[in-house]
Amino acid sequence: MRKISLNTPLLKSIVRHNSYKIVDNAPKISDNEGWLESLKWKNAMDLDETPQLSESANEYVSGTGQFPITVVSTPPESHYIDIKAPIINFTSMKYLQEFNKHKHAQGNFIDVRIVKCRSGKGGDGSISFFRDAGRSIGPPDGGDGGDGGSIFLQAVESLDSLAKIKTTYVAGDGEDGAAAQLDGPTGNDILIKVPKGTIVHWCMDPRNVRSYIQKELQKEPTSTLRSVLENNMLSLKCISKYRYDTEPTHIQLFRDSYESGAGWLFKGKSEEYHLDKDWFVDLNKKVTMYDDSLRSMELKSDTIPLYGIDLDHVSNTPICLLKGGKGGLGNMHFLTNIIRNPRFSKMGRNGLEQYFMFELKSIADLGLIGFPNAGKSTILGKISNAKPRVGHWEFTTLSPSIGTVSLGIDSGSFTVADIPGIIENASQDKGLGLEFLRHIERSRGWVFVVNLETDQPLRDLQILIKEVGGLEKVASKNVLIVCNKADTEHSKDKYMTVASFCNELGWDHIPISALRGENIQPLIEKMAKCINIQ
Repeated sequence: MRKISLNTPLLKSIVRHNSYKIVDNAPKISDNEGWLESLKWKNAMDLDETPQLSESANEYVSGTGQFPITVVSTPPESHYIDIKAPIINFTSMKYLQEFNKHKHAQGNFIDVRIVKCRSGKGGDGSISFFRDAGRSIGPPDGGDGGDGGSIFLQAVESLDSLAKIKTTYVAGDGEDGAAAQLDGPTGNDILIKVPKGTIVHWCMDPRNVRSYIQKELQKEPTSTLRSVLENNMLSLKCISKYRYDTEPTHIQLFRDSYESGAGWLFKGKSEEYHLDKDWFVDLNKKVTMYDDSLRSMELKSDTIPLYGIDLDHVSNTPICLLKGGKGGLGNMHFLTNIIRNPRFSKMGRNGLEQYFMFELKSIADLGLIGFPNAGKSTILGKISNAKPRVGHWEFTTLSPSIGTVSLGIDSGSFTVADIPGIIENASQDKGLGLEFLRHIERSRGWVFVVNLETDQPLRDLQILIKEVGGLEKVASKNVLIVCNKADTEHSKDKYMTVASFCNELGWDHIPISALRGENIQPLIEKMAKCINIQ
């Protein structure tokens, strides 16, 4: 006999037309019978389908900072898109500074947080029977458990750092159902407010990362922290944004909840007693399909973009990061023509616990890049309303500063970010490393500041270019080269050498003296031109 597919559009339409939605309260026997019967059809259609994103997940704005991945397998070879990627993309160097041989104090500025989040567990369904003066036991009236609380994200204008972000957020559990068909209250949701410009990534448990690094460094004492994180891979199961696409876009998360067909609560008689009864075995087969549908919904919601959720603008609508567990069914749903006294109910589904890395990337039009003592802070103070710390020692700037540059009443303005100085081998975590480079990744233009007092300012510029990712990465930005301290001896010859290099690459350049305030207005005009503001 030819096997007929139950996954055709026609049969799906028939099933939708004849399917029964579970009745929330006061279900009649016919309601329960219809709902349980419809579960058989649901099973035939839904099992083993490739996981697909929920509609809300498709609304996420994925981060643009991509990193190299290796695709190991894709459907139909595997159920998910299996990938491998360097561990460094799923942790924070700041949280691992104890292993950094070149670490340097970074002040109290907080632009990275690793946060443990847990959504609430669903409440258990109630086992209860109606009672009144005329009868000792009536029909089942056990209510459903309340859904667990969820965790939401929202970018707001009023915050400018991650200092107020806690290390742990736990949403409320749903409460158990009660007699008289009373559903348990839903668990309290958690809303995490973050500054505009925050990207939220899935990350590894910091304790596991520290333990792993410790073992690796014991095996290879000459290894650096960065080399361990870059050369060791993490395996992940991913899905794509669209069905049948093999390009991984989202990480699939998994909650530790009971398997389909399990999660029963019994009263009076044991689980073994019920599993020996044909009527319960038949019921459990149908309810297993309901469990499958819950698990399917969980898989659709339990995802996060591979490259993070980019909260780059203020929104009035929060984004659900972790969804709470579904409340369990009360025994009122299991009254049928065969089962008259259901002394059982369903447990609530578990919530989801994961670690996330909150990373603040300042949104400035231009970013200042230079060695320590190049005069970046002095320049920012001259051109804008910012008051950065200025000193005659290296690493005066320990955290990013952002200033607004006004072009006049009718000409608008632009913002400039000054980040801590970069030194040679910063990409190997010397000095302050490249941790603060995130604050100018979004910038439309990069302004390299070189000091004409040094012996070889052109070499300094070339080192800066190399440390921030090379010419290919720099070429993706609008570039302006500022030669500071142009009032010093031999500065003209040094400037001409730098200018010749810039002309070959098509980069604009200008000599200034920030300390004396010379050429500041032309600098502002060139900065505006760099980002196409006239």
